[in-house]
Amino acid sequence: MGLRTNKSLGQHWLHDPLVLQRIAQACTHGADPRIPIIEIGPGEGALTKTLLELGHRVIAIELDARCVEVLQQLPAAREGCLQAIQADALKLDWPALRQQTGATHVVGNLPYNVGTEIVARLLLQPHPFQRLVFLLQKEVVLRLVAKPDSTDWGRLGVLASLLANSKRLFDVGSGAFAPPPKVMSSVVELLPLPQRRYDVDLAKLDVVLRAGFGQRRKMLRGSLKGLLTEAQILAAGVAPTARLEALDLAAMCRLAEQLQASG
Repeated sequence: MGLRTNKSLGQHWLHDPLVLQRIAQACTHGADPRIPIIEIGPGEGALTKTLLELGHRVIAIELDARCVEVLQQLPAAREGCLQAIQADALKLDWPALRQQTGATHVVGNLPYNVGTEIVARLLLQPHPFQRLVFLLQKEVVLRLVAKPDSTDWGRLGVLASLLANSKRLFDVGSGAFAPPPKVMSSVVELLPLPQRRYDVDLAKLDVVLRAGFGQRRKMLRGSLKGLLTEAQILAAGVAPTARLEALDLAAMCRLAEQLQASG
């Protein structure tokens, strides 16, 4: 751990060998060793080295030029097993990278400040990856794997349910990092579906979600007022007196279909 972390980039170096091994094994499950693993935010390369030790090639996407330089000096880089690319994961051309590399698995210790955006971007890819394994703030992971009628059920969980099978694998304490974050972390596994569970207009669905979860304690006839009439809510098979947080994915998609039908 030679480099100082950059607070503005949300860096926390993961150094616990057991945690690194568990993450690497989760990510590489079912992976073809001939096809590289994409790692987002490798930092100094602790997880990168663990992946390499398991016999996998790695393409490391890193925004910090200092870290890219460190990675490029590793023996694996000289041997062609590691490619370090300085890039912003939020601006990267993911379809092009996937086409060029054939990569199917993505892993990363994601910065808390942009982790949610990165996950959403990867889930929304037109040709999704097969396996995503990310270390994130526990609060974010709980939202990703949330079920209906829970306080964590919201827009992020609905998106994950529509586009993937998700599972919280294990928690990671702050002592596994340097410097230790002030929050608990968790590892999540996302298995993107080849096709979304319901053929719904994502923009219309998002309108419903923003309105309903923005006023989550209101009944639908109140939170969706101006978007859908009570008759349209009933046509979706939902009671106007229900709250959006109590509905499952299928019911939310039916509400979005009513919104689409109304214009």
